[in-house]
Amino acid sequence: MIELSSLDYTIISCFFSITLIIGFLVSKKSSSSSSEYFLSGRNMPWWLLGISMVATTFSTDTPNLVTDIVRTSGVSGNWVWWAFLLTGLLTVFVYAKLWRRSNVNTDMEFYELRYSGWGGKFLRGFRAIYLGVIFNVMAMSGVTLAAIKIGEIMLGLSPIDTILYAGTITVIFSTVGGFRGVVYTDFILFFAAMVGSVGAAYYLVNIPEVGGMANLIANTPKDMLYLTPSFDDPDIYIPLLIVPLAVQWWSSWYPGAEPGGGGYIAQRMLAAKDENHAIGATFFFNVMHYALRPWPWIIVALASLIVFPDLASIQEAFPNVSDDKLGHDLAYPAMLTMLPSGLLGLVVASLVAAYMSTISTHLNWGSSYIVNDFYKQQIKKNASEKELVNIGRISTIVLFLLSAVFALFLTNALQLFDVILMFGAGTGLIFILRWFWWRINAWSEITAMFVSGFVSIILNFTSIGPSLFSDLGIMPTYYKFPMVVLFTTVVWVAVTLFTNPDSTETLINFCRKTNPGGPGWKKIKNEALRKNIELKNEPEKAWSVPLGIVCMLLGSFAVYSILFSTGYFIYGEINNGITFLVIGLSFAIFLKHNWNKLKKLK
Repeated sequence: MIELSSLDYTIISCFFSITLIIGFLVSKKSSSSSSEYFLSGRNMPWWLLGISMVATTFSTDTPNLVTDIVRTSGVSGNWVWWAFLLTGLLTVFVYAKLWRRSNVNTDMEFYELRYSGWGGKFLRGFRAIYLGVIFNVMAMSGVTLAAIKIGEIMLGLSPIDTILYAGTITVIFSTVGGFRGVVYTDFILFFAAMVGSVGAAYYLVNIPEVGGMANLIANTPKDMLYLTPSFDDPDIYIPLLIVPLAVQWWSSWYPGAEPGGGGYIAQRMLAAKDENHAIGATFFFNVMHYALRPWPWIIVALASLIVFPDLASIQEAFPNVSDDKLGHDLAYPAMLTMLPSGLLGLVVASLVAAYMSTISTHLNWGSSYIVNDFYKQQIKKNASEKELVNIGRISTIVLFLLSAVFALFLTNALQLFDVILMFGAGTGLIFILRWFWWRINAWSEITAMFVSGFVSIILNFTSIGPSLFSDLGIMPTYYKFPMVVLFTTVVWVAVTLFTNPDSTETLINFCRKTNPGGPGWKKIKNEALRKNIELKNEPEKAWSVPLGIVCMLLGSFAVYSILFSTGYFIYGEINNGITFLVIGLSFAIFLKHNWNKLKKLK
């Protein structure tokens, strides 16, 4: 446990006060309607929404998760989430404008816009609870778990104390300020979190135990520093690089990296002023999230290997940490205990900022599902705007309490990351194709959702899984995720082809409103012409998706090159750093040229 100085307490108190003041200042406008409470009147600029996305995904569990990955799999282990850049940029250049054009209040409302009959209604209500409550609670519990560990290591707080102190402030401003309060406070939380993480990394790499960046690099095994895994061992490079890049990014649903967009990323796109602001926000987020922000966490994680080389050394240094919370992810808060007064207060405030930003977003996002897609649709269709806002506030509190209780039973963030990733395996392709293939129906999604969950349970939580994938089994362990994806995909495609399509009226209305374009809607467009139905948004120019995919690839090469360039500069490999910087800038120039062409297409 560390002792905070008066300066530290002053910094933290000022931070808490600012967030609460913002929440109360915007409370009146946020309470005027459910649209204001959950979308801020759809008038947000790209830069504010982009910063909010970055702040939201910078949660207290993220540096702990990255630390866990680096300590167990090296820097290259981060490809398990770096691969999601492809998903993010596909959302930027293909799906952002479609979401903004749909004009729905939540991405769950999409189901009744896209699918007809009871299937669309069922999916909207069921997934509102499935994602807004169950998955949302799991995601928040991972964030709260990280806060608990930080509280135990740095401040000597019990899990209950951490939840009470950090949670109370977060719930108050989230409940009072709504989405507008969340986005405005995210602006402050973003800068606090970034300054804190960069400041901590700079100081900790220069403490006597580490001896500076050059000494850190010299004393770290080379294979731990590689930006891509060694290709000598398939048991290393296949699960760390090949599976994420070849399968995971398009096939798996994960909060903040949903194929085709969704969740709180979709919420921010729906709140944008127009399509261009939605695209700009998501692009800014992906550049910051993947290219620049990981490195302060990676540096601290590498430094922790020198100071705390194993779990025994962490346990020895912090004997009061409960056994069920002991893990490699504890190394990050353990390193932070070495910070000096002032910087310590700033870093604690930045971690609180990370916690508050993520939890407040998840609370408002989950509450929006409960209000718009469950309560208003399934329970009381004629509910007043005041009643909907009140239900939103009540559900915000309930969601937090559920996540706090669940967090008390978890051990580490990577454990939860793997579970969520596996349960979403195989569903991603539907979220990508449902915009562009008229034949996909509600049964497709229902099948994929349940089959994915069922197969994941079979392979992870029964005796069948170990018998297939253990060292003595039929297949290597890294085949587990692709097997879930393959089986789920085959089943949902078969169900799609053997069930009736949605009504022509629904499909024509969807085509008219969102204008997805492409050969997948040719049959529906011909049917509309036959019925003399005008598709108002029918594009006069070429279909934009092929060029959007080109932009996605160019953007991915640019961002990954900048990621590599930053890493090599940090490692002191200047020539490699310059080389990848030039490559990144070259791809950025080509991206700008094609992006300008993309804007001219519908």
